[in-house]
Amino acid sequence: MKNVLKTNIAGRELKLEFGNIGMLSNLAAFISYGDTVILTNVNASEKPREGIDFFPLSVEYEEKLYSVGKIPGGFIKREGRPSENAILHGRAVDRPLRPLFPKGYRNDVQVVCTVVSVEKDNLPEILAINAASLALCLSSIPFSTPVGAVQVGLVNGKFVINPTSSEREESDLHLTVCATKERVMMIEAGGNEIPEDLMIEAIKFGFDACQDIIKFQEEAVAKFGKEKIVPELYEPNKDLEKEITEFAGEMIKEAMWIMDKDERNAAVDALTEKVYAEFEEKYPDNVGDIKEILYNLQKEVVRDMLLNHHRRPDGRAFDEIRPISCEVGVLPRTHGTGIFTRGLTQVMTVATLGAVGDIQIIDGIGEEESKRYMHHYNFPGYSVGEVKPLRGPGRREIGHGALAERALEPLIPSEEEFPYTIRLVSEVLSSNGSTSQAAVCGSTLALLDAGVPIKRPAAGIAMGLITSEDLTREEVLTDIQGIEDFFADMDFKVAGTEEGITSIQVDTKIKGLSFKVINDAIYGARKARLEIIDKIKECIPEPRKEISKYAPKTSIININPEKIRDVIGTGGKVINKIIEETGVKIDIKEDGTVFVSATDHEGVNRAISIIEGLTKEVKSGEIYLGKVIKTTPFGAFVEILPNKEGLCHISKLDKERVNKVEDVVSIGDEILVKVTDIDSQGRINLSRKDALLEQLKDDKDN
Repeated sequence: MKNVLKTNIAGRELKLEFGNIGMLSNLAAFISYGDTVILTNVNASEKPREGIDFFPLSVEYEEKLYSVGKIPGGFIKREGRPSENAILHGRAVDRPLRPLFPKGYRNDVQVVCTVVSVEKDNLPEILAINAASLALCLSSIPFSTPVGAVQVGLVNGKFVINPTSSEREESDLHLTVCATKERVMMIEAGGNEIPEDLMIEAIKFGFDACQDIIKFQEEAVAKFGKEKIVPELYEPNKDLEKEITEFAGEMIKEAMWIMDKDERNAAVDALTEKVYAEFEEKYPDNVGDIKEILYNLQKEVVRDMLLNHHRRPDGRAFDEIRPISCEVGVLPRTHGTGIFTRGLTQVMTVATLGAVGDIQIIDGIGEEESKRYMHHYNFPGYSVGEVKPLRGPGRREIGHGALAERALEPLIPSEEEFPYTIRLVSEVLSSNGSTSQAAVCGSTLALLDAGVPIKRPAAGIAMGLITSEDLTREEVLTDIQGIEDFFADMDFKVAGTEEGITSIQVDTKIKGLSFKVINDAIYGARKARLEIIDKIKECIPEPRKEISKYAPKTSIININPEKIRDVIGTGGKVINKIIEETGVKIDIKEDGTVFVSATDHEGVNRAISIIEGLTKEVKSGEIYLGKVIKTTPFGAFVEILPNKEGLCHISKLDKERVNKVEDVVSIGDEILVKVTDIDSQGRINLSRKDALLEQLKDDKDN
């Protein structure tokens, strides 16, 4: 039976349809917002997965190009691996939902959001979060806390919920807020240096708008919801837990209170070996529980240290940043480099400048078709002292790269100001917390070193949170390190400039954040950010005046758009010949803007000279130095500009009578000629005689 429920959100219809599709899924539904439609399927295994110490939730965000009326490019003509945007959107669906499943739930759960129709005014990635929450709430899977999600824009100084395509283009803010009835679950933001008070106001505005979506989900559950299963929740063996606590509790406390990270890790490793040696044989059927019990004991000690003793693992104050150092110009042949170190976290970013034509082409369902500024992030095993195979970027690397890219994007100069494609690559050299925000700082250093005229330096910081079990006590931490990220409750990343915020990403392990925490985290991040920016300025106060000698030199000229075909030539013959002769890269836009790039400046100048010649208009009455390219009994054909030739009739070859053309000129001769006429068919008539007479007159005048 088909079940339908509708409501109105921000002037558009949000609709649920299910019951007649995907009958074998626990819950399958079409959930639409305007003409954007997500097919959502949720399923869970009947039994918990054995031998794991985590909740195996899998969220897939599938982009189908038919949703926007496209056929995939390439030879295969079908969708392949997920695009970077699909991976990012899948992560955004996962993050607000994961903390709301029951603790100890170890059944495999899969959420598949398939984008089957897209209306550009209604973003599928926002709808996917609502669709996933609604499908899980309707299903028999033990998930029962609805999550609402909206995008907030800032257009002409006013907040807009779920802005349309045209509004998004004008908006200074792109903020995603996910919330339950009581608390904020997730924040994703990119903005044009948004002041802190305005950002907090925008988050509250988004939170309020989420409540209508939550009410809709509650109404759907009341009408159509399945009975929830009672899950089998994992708990470690109680007797084993008691014995390990008695045996190792004090030793764990002593180890975790060691300030030095390496010493602390060595003490914990030694202690872990003791515990396994003591209990493996005694509890052979519960060996898997030992790791969980030790983790819980360490977590309990760290949380008690922070919350009740007001002491951080490394002894810092709650609002204190680790020691910072900055370095630029590290690699001799790259275009720009920066190394940013904060405590034991260290990131090296390398900037590469390319021709305008080096942009990334995007074949996806979004409105973005190309990118001239890219940021890539790599997190090798050696950054945490581990031996791991080097493979392509995973979801985490793609997510962190996109976050750092978003933080710096509002500061990148326009193509007109700086005619280059820009690629940043952040290599994590050492990781002990908040590498994504260290990548923002390292990228600022690299851009300044490369001579990119960014608006202002940017920096990023990660804020943490420790709460009591009942959430009545909350402490915000500045610049969290690995152990605090691991055992505490929040990773609140904020990047920006002295003027305001350019990006936010918030992950929480608890059931949401209060507005007090959000306020404290945002203002605490500002204080830390300004401190870091001062350190960056001490290292390199402004962009270098000149770009690296190894970077391409780019010049811009503007030609009449109607002359573009003259520069390209039939089958690209003309432009390819210019490139071959000069060694440059040439990129031409539809408006007639021509970008010429090469490491050799002489090649750039030569190419520009050729292009200007090809596109220059021949004017009647002007004198040109031309080249004879052909002779006939009635005259000579002279090339006066590239691909522009005219006829100098035999009667116009000299001041005296000419009997034979070859008596005056030969092929290859350079001669002065004057344009006497351009007929209706564009044919050019030339006169050497008139040019000589005019030259003679000028000589007499001088």
